[in-house]
Amino acid sequence: MTGGGLLVAGTTSDAGKSVVTAGICRWLVRQGVKVAPFKAQNMSLNSFVTREGAEIGRAQAMQAQACRVEPTALMNPVLLKPGGERSSQVVLLGKPVGEMTARGYHGGRQQKLLGTVLDCLEQLRGTYDAVICEGAGSPAEINLRRTDIVNMGIARGAGLPVLVVGDIDRGGVFASFFGTVALLSREDQECVAGFLVNKFRGDVSLLEPGLDMLCGLTGRRTYGVLPFRHGLGIDEEDGLRVSLRGAVRESVVAPPVGEDVLRVAVCAVPLMSNFTDVDALAAEPGVVVRFVDRPEELADADLVIVPGTRGTVRALEWLRERGLADALVRRAAEQRPVLGICGGFQILGEHIEDDVESRRGHVDGLGVLPVRVRFAREKTLTRPEGQALGQRVEGYEIHHGVADVLGGATFMSDDEGHSLDGCRVGQTWGTHWHGSLESDGFRRAFLREVAAAAGRRFVPAPGTSFAALREEQLDRLGDLIEQHADTDALWRLIESGVPRGLPFVPPGAPV
Repeated sequence: MTGGGLLVAGTTSDAGKSVVTAGICRWLVRQGVKVAPFKAQNMSLNSFVTREGAEIGRAQAMQAQACRVEPTALMNPVLLKPGGERSSQVVLLGKPVGEMTARGYHGGRQQKLLGTVLDCLEQLRGTYDAVICEGAGSPAEINLRRTDIVNMGIARGAGLPVLVVGDIDRGGVFASFFGTVALLSREDQECVAGFLVNKFRGDVSLLEPGLDMLCGLTGRRTYGVLPFRHGLGIDEEDGLRVSLRGAVRESVVAPPVGEDVLRVAVCAVPLMSNFTDVDALAAEPGVVVRFVDRPEELADADLVIVPGTRGTVRALEWLRERGLADALVRRAAEQRPVLGICGGFQILGEHIEDDVESRRGHVDGLGVLPVRVRFAREKTLTRPEGQALGQRVEGYEIHHGVADVLGGATFMSDDEGHSLDGCRVGQTWGTHWHGSLESDGFRRAFLREVAAAAGRRFVPAPGTSFAALREEQLDRLGDLIEQHADTDALWRLIESGVPRGLPFVPPGAPV
């Protein structure tokens, strides 16, 4: 028997689809429903590695956590990782299958994947009581409808009811709701059940006349009005809005344990990937994290992080153009803390041989770590664990670069002390492991080292649990749905599908 389902679409990108999907998932699992998330196609530089070694979007991994299940490749069968203005790496069922331009992808490849994503969704629906799907962008992107596999294409193909989310904080939400429906074909409109208002501030009774008028115009009801809440969110897909970082920092009310705060500057390199690595640092009371793009902004930083990137050579050139490269070299020489993660680790090395990503061949690195990097065509996708600084540490690796470490001290090692990854020279560290700072003991040990090197009287809080803070976030999302949405009506949608007899809203999709 096939389980129930729902597609959460949005009037725009960043309308709150990921958050609403996670909230519905957490609400359902608290009701005893066996539920899974799904996004047919995701475009993101923030990705995660499942236990079977598949790469998926981080948002779907966090939604899986909301469902209290292990993430799998079925939950995000197509992942697009931008590598420039017009091309992306295509990751299919967790493995990279090549680079493709937007024109080439939308010109034929995407539509051929519809059968694959429908099969993945069907497998999930055969295993779970319900599958909550997330759309992408807007379903009313009429220029892309012919090849769509993530919005109305998947809704029509799998018979899913569609809930359209709108961010009222942006303004124009009624026009956005109406226009979204009115630009869809008659067949697509038959899948749209209604609306959900996100980020409302104020008295809901003042909104109700507009919701009644919207229902009169479209024949579709609003399933809830979610209030604006500071610090709500899960791992973002792209951009510099590190929602969980901000949220965790806002939720920490305790002052710094020591006398000083610790200032962390993150270089905002192009094509920055997995910037969620810094979320765990900002979860610590007394740690201030900011993104920077000028060398003078490194001056008062106690720790500088060079994060991961989908364009290592391009990011290296950007650092040099802006004077940040020289500032990083000076910091390393002055024994002031620097941490390179994945692409950032590669940048800190002596040289890079890249015939895969940038195809620039030999490129000199910053030379502050004794590391030589060669880009392999096969991507490393693993979930390693070991120890560092006397503490257990876990992470995940997503990279083409293979590092040959020629010296320095061991950073990540196995239980016998044999090196697993990365190295350290003085106060400069480098590792390929994303997510390592989420290991609480290791994070606290690392921050103690940074504070000592920076001369700061900073003391990590002994009880900060990043995993517990994530759970708290997901429960807050579940609370929003439970308290501010019509959950009985939502469950009827998931279980029984879109109500029959919904009217057509003209003019419909252009012919």
